[in-house]
Amino acid sequence: MKKEEDFYKLEKDILLLKKQIDDLDVSEEPGKKEKIAGLRAQIEKEWAGVVPHLTATQIVQIARHPQRPYTLDYLTNLVEDFTELHGDRRFADDPAIVAGLGFYKGKTAAFIGHQKGRSTRERIERNFGQPNPEGYRKALRVMKLAEKFGFPVITLIDTPGAYPGIGAEERGQAEAIANNLKEIATLRVPVVNVIIGEGGSGGALAIGVGDVVMMLEYAFYSVISPEGCAAILWKDQSAVAKAAENLKIRAKDLLELGIIDKIIPEPPGGAHIDYGQTFKSVDKHISQALKKLEQKPVDDLLKERYQKFRKMGVFSEK
Repeated sequence: MKKEEDFYKLEKDILLLKKQIDDLDVSEEPGKKEKIAGLRAQIEKEWAGVVPHLTATQIVQIARHPQRPYTLDYLTNLVEDFTELHGDRRFADDPAIVAGLGFYKGKTAAFIGHQKGRSTRERIERNFGQPNPEGYRKALRVMKLAEKFGFPVITLIDTPGAYPGIGAEERGQAEAIANNLKEIATLRVPVVNVIIGEGGSGGALAIGVGDVVMMLEYAFYSVISPEGCAAILWKDQSAVAKAAENLKIRAKDLLELGIIDKIIPEPPGGAHIDYGQTFKSVDKHISQALKKLEQKPVDDLLKERYQKFRKMGVFSEK
């Protein structure tokens, strides 16, 4: 990442304004509502000046922001009585993927998502959100359970990629991912995917096949990380910015290319600035998607899902 374009420098003024809002929120100061509204307007104005100049590498930094809400944050705020299910019934449990059942809008649904962890200890325990094969097999086990009882599946994607370690390869990492792609494509219940942070390669796609693929405004989705791309194609880490731009990782580019179906707006500054607004926005879009999908006959759902992924990458020249 280019130091002179570091996103964390750009967000400093916004964070100062947000701190003032947080301090006012817990105070008994007279006229605090008007003051908070004024500070929010300042944040929007500040952010409006930043957005047109955001580089692809800065969007990567926003998506990787350590304070960005993770899967468990969404589950805590959007799902009632979430019950996590553990293990793939073949090898072990993988903490890099959280999977289970809970009540969403009064109905049971399956939720599956990557979890990175916040503290150093949690990140190590969660393997920095990089799943092993047993993580993907656990995810599929829960999806199949949802299919058996007719529950919709919602996945929350946020991973640098599948874990590339020797143990993961020995236990069939590629096979686990490929099997998930095949099985999820024929799952006879509605499947909604939301990219909430990093959408890293096959590690993301293994739980990213669905009827509706949505993406937060400053998340990114890519076949490889910009750093990995720069190392392979240019053999030079100074080419990261060039790689990020050429990979077309931005939500607006992916929408235009037909890789995703919807962009979910983020609050000014990014999802980490205002959790409440972010949860509200994600909740609204998931709910709308499920309502539409639940009205469709299963056979139509499967046919459209198949066609959606088959036409990706197809283009014509005039």
